[in-house]
Amino acid sequence: MEKKIKGRKRHIATDTQGHLLYVKVHAANIHDTMAGGQIFGSALAKYPTLKGACFDAGYRGTTVNYVKNVLGKTAQISSRITDKWIVLPVRWVVERTFGWLNATRRLAKDFETCVSSEENFVMISHSITLLRRFN
Repeated sequence: MEKKIKGRKRHIATDTQGHLLYVKVHAANIHDTMAGGQIFGSALAKYPTLKGACFDAGYRGTTVNYVKNVLGKTAQISSRITDKWIVLPVRWVVERTFGWLNATRRLAKDFETCVSSEENFVMISHSITLLRRFN
């Protein structure tokens, strides 16, 4: 999750390489623990072969219970090892993907009035990033 603009949150689901599987933009008044399970459920509907997910500590509680009990998948929380800044083993993949997306000028600020437009521009931005790697 990354909050770039007042009033909205972006959630993404990526694979282990950082390729975007699912994106959801919603109002900031919905807590991460409530939205996380629905987002993983939507990603699971698109990709039924997913075996589980790794979440950051902001998704603990309701999300983990929903993924384990309702969806029947594994849910792992990547927590801090020490108080100082270090690269977490799995978490950096999602952060790197957010970095790739933020390089797109249109996503750097809130230009979109509709959240579905912003979700589509996130997908377009990631597609452009992947296409540039083939050159």
